Amino acid sequence: MDYIKIRFKNDCDYTDAQSCGVADNMFRAMNPMFALSERTLKPQVDVFETQGEIHVLVEIAGVDQKDLGVEIARDIIKVSGIRRPAYQGNKGLFRLAEIQYGSFERAFILPAPVDPDNAHASYTDGLLHVRLTKIPKNRVYEIAIVEG
Repeated sequence: MDYIKIRFKNDCDYTDAQSCGVADNMFRAMNPMFALSERTLKPQVDVFETQGEIHVLVEIAGVDQKDLGVEIARDIIKVSGIRRPAYQGNKGLFRLAEIQYGSFERAFILPAPVDPDNAHASYTDGLLHVRLTKIPKNRVYEIAIVEG
């Protein structure tokens, strides 16, 4: 299975979010072609649960599959990677720059325990889809007792 990687930072608190909005509105009034974007790349995620599976969809358009990583434990998933800038060099001037680039990571607790050995990931049209098989909660494990 190929792995894919994504990195995130903490979100701003409510006060910082208000300050960012005020600054954005001020600059937009002076020059409508200018807007401040968030400083943290944070792809959108959907988690969908069925009776036997958990589906995780991550919206990461513009990220090369080789720059993605997925790590799965019994009840946690972490997606990380890097979105590289489309335009590099100094031959032009950005008039509007809202697309976020750089490293990102997202880790969260799953709604039910899963079997990491039975996970499947695909990446199509900018969406990473991770399909996880749930482990039954009432599953009983037996272990051998050896003389000690």
